[in-house]
Amino acid sequence: MAEFIESKLEIVMFPWLAFGHLIPYMNLSNELAKRGHKISFLLPKNAEIRLQKLNLYPNLITLHKLTIPHVDGLPYGAETTADVPGSLESLLATAFDELYDEIKSFLQNLKTHFVFFDFAYWIPDLAREIGGIKTLSYLLISPAVMSISPDKATFMTSTSAELVKPPPGYPSTTVVLRESEAKLLSFIYHEYGKGVTFQERLNKGFTQCDVIAVKTCREIEGIFCDYLATLLEKPVLYAGPVIPEPKKEQHELSNWLEKFEPGSVVFCAFGSQMILEKKQFQQLVLGFELTELPFLLVVKPPQGTNSVEEALPEGFKQRVQEKGLILDCWVPQLEILRHKSVGCFVTHCGYGSMWESLVLCDCQLVLLPRPIDHIFTARLMGQHLKVGVEVEKDENDLFTKENLCKAVKCVMDKDSQIGCLVKENHRKWKELLSSPGFMSNYIDNFIQDLHGLLVEKT
Repeated sequence: MAEFIESKLEIVMFPWLAFGHLIPYMNLSNELAKRGHKISFLLPKNAEIRLQKLNLYPNLITLHKLTIPHVDGLPYGAETTADVPGSLESLLATAFDELYDEIKSFLQNLKTHFVFFDFAYWIPDLAREIGGIKTLSYLLISPAVMSISPDKATFMTSTSAELVKPPPGYPSTTVVLRESEAKLLSFIYHEYGKGVTFQERLNKGFTQCDVIAVKTCREIEGIFCDYLATLLEKPVLYAGPVIPEPKKEQHELSNWLEKFEPGSVVFCAFGSQMILEKKQFQQLVLGFELTELPFLLVVKPPQGTNSVEEALPEGFKQRVQEKGLILDCWVPQLEILRHKSVGCFVTHCGYGSMWESLVLCDCQLVLLPRPIDHIFTARLMGQHLKVGVEVEKDENDLFTKENLCKAVKCVMDKDSQIGCLVKENHRKWKELLSSPGFMSNYIDNFIQDLHGLLVEKT
């Protein structure tokens, strides 16, 4: 067994066509290649330049460019979710599924031990047809999300209270949806690719793969991973948080941040896929104005507008002047979070942002989730770990400027009991998660588990 573990793995990475999936897969690839394992990374052509910059081991990580088929209704040249509005993602998923023959040919001509995938639900059947390949579904959302997945008939005939009630054996009473959020579940029954719903796409992948791996650690989400393993009757492996080291150099926003007192700036970033309605966008910026604190907001133009500027409330720009900066572009989030002037992070609770904020920064955390998976992450952070404060919303899942301001003030006020509690809890978790060897041990154990699966096969 010891000799076998010293042998090197060959792994194919086949993530969904979104940078929020491609980049975490590359981060994991770097960790595996660092230990000598060979990676074939499948990606669309237009993602190559960005991913090449993140490839730390080009001698072991080979990028294979895919030709994304054109599907009627998609803009020509669209290859990732960054190229299309959310309403067209289903067509992109159709194009993704049409890669089947290209992927089949690639796998037949490559001797590989594993294929890591997420949205390509047909990979397990394909791997079995070819033979000799194990399939691993690499999960980039909290495993708690998988607790809520009623079939469509149940969804259509159940009350909100019934829909959000945790299933038998679910290990938490706090990391759950609220009744007002039940309607958000309807998304999973929408078509996401030709002839397949979003729910079917995920469920087929989970149930048919050999093993599931999660970008998490036992200390944070062990109870949810154990529940998932029992539910699906298959191994759930821990890959660890897998966070790259932030760069040390200055960035273009450093000079602006330097103008403010240490720990005084509120930083808010909503990710490339989250687009607010205009009214909610205005509540957001007005909420930051109400705090009277300097703020840096990174957000996409609201629905139905061409720019962030045209959506701003009347007179807003003149009132906040140099105290507030609103951008619609990529920013170095990790480096901003670690800047001494930043004291609060208002996060949309994407899974990657959760780990970055827990492990790499000392800021206070305010949680403002929208999609279902982000809501579970927010409950994990706010209710389970108690490291942040969630912004209150009404029965229509909308927040007000007053409630946003209240949450920010709650964590930023040095005399706030809740603020002190979440700060101390955050400090404890950061100390553990960033301790020497913590993350590397998870990767080493993960690799050992992969070898164990190959031994089982032989």
